[in-house]
Amino acid sequence: MAKALIFAGGVGTRMHSKDVPKQFLKVDGVPIIIRTIAHFEKHERIEGIVVVCVESWIGELRYELEAYGMKKVMEILPGGQTGFQSIHIGLEYLAGMMSEEEVVLICDGVRPCLSPELITECIANAEAHGSAVPVTPSIDSVLYSTDGRSCGKNISRKKIFITQAPQGYLMKEIMSAHGEAIEKGMESVSSADLMIELGREIHLFPGIRENIKVTTAEDLNALRATQYYEHFKDFAREELNIK
Repeated sequence: MAKALIFAGGVGTRMHSKDVPKQFLKVDGVPIIIRTIAHFEKHERIEGIVVVCVESWIGELRYELEAYGMKKVMEILPGGQTGFQSIHIGLEYLAGMMSEEEVVLICDGVRPCLSPELITECIANAEAHGSAVPVTPSIDSVLYSTDGRSCGKNISRKKIFITQAPQGYLMKEIMSAHGEAIEKGMESVSSADLMIELGREIHLFPGIRENIKVTTAEDLNALRATQYYEHFKDFAREELNIK
């Protein structure tokens, strides 16, 4: 079994959604964060969920969780000043109830197109390797530039992979990394980036392209595109009973 940590402490400045954090934007009347949490709520190997949320929106999240019958959310905690701090707040809470050998899945709140298979694979890989980071190969050519205007180096896309979430870790691995990062004054929203910066290896496994992160207005348009939106609607009909 495993527990999930959903961090949704940001306000989504890149979405330009005025006063509504991106995770609370609604598609077909349902907040994106509810779609994300629902994947963990319905998964048989997830026994509990902790959400770290924008403090002023905790009341709204409680209302939505009750409205959609979410039972696995154990606690909603106010977020920190940064994504790293929000994740750490959630990890500190979970550390009091989990053993070092248990798996925690860390996921941002704007992943409405997850799949049960991806969650299952993430747990299995984390149990086997200590860490599990879903990735997809880059389909674009990649150039390296230090200023965004000139370039003298390209990078083979065969060596480039896009990280996704959830990312799975044994509690002892991620807590050790966070402790070391705090001692060194380091921060990174991506746990995978943090592990690498600390000189630790991470285990990669295949993600799914449908698993988009809704960060910008363009991402919302992509969510409504056929490739993603049919998956999104199917899950809504089957798991949340949304017509």
